[in-house]
Amino acid sequence: MKSRGLYIGRFQPLHLGHLHAIKYVLSEMDEVIIVIGSAQYSHQLDNPFTAGERFTMVRKALKEARISPSRCLIIPIRDMHVHMMWVAEVEGYTPRFDFVYSNEPLTRRLFLEAGFQVKSIPFKKRHLYLATKIRERMLKDSSWTKLVPKKVAEYIEKIDGIGRLEDLTKIDSVQC
Repeated sequence: MKSRGLYIGRFQPLHLGHLHAIKYVLSEMDEVIIVIGSAQYSHQLDNPFTAGERFTMVRKALKEARISPSRCLIIPIRDMHVHMMWVAEVEGYTPRFDFVYSNEPLTRRLFLEAGFQVKSIPFKKRHLYLATKIRERMLKDSSWTKLVPKKVAEYIEKIDGIGRLEDLTKIDSVQC
């Protein structure tokens, strides 16, 4: 039976730190389940991209990194907003997995309390690879493309992701 790890991220956008984490999971496991979290959110400053767009980013990054699609399952999952039920929600939408890979404190706690083995992922340049900082750089036109896989940067430009972020800052300021 193949070993399988679970890795959850919002990928807003997918960056080189995420790709490093996926490669790390695959260095220990035969397969990785990549969960696109908060799948119901888009068109918000902290969640600008749709689940479908994030799915595409993950696929493009994996292909660019020459990671076999047969080793990766990509599954979007909505947030439950009820912590005690969230792990069951993830289990219900994913195939069996052996380990959860996460550094996020709440994710770690919830899976540990549900009886799963949780492993940490070594950070790679954490000060650079933060999606919040990348979105800020996108808005400031400040060399963000070097922080994401090349194909992800091209895709964000193709869908006018920066234009969307700029529009979202206007919407956010009008609502305040």
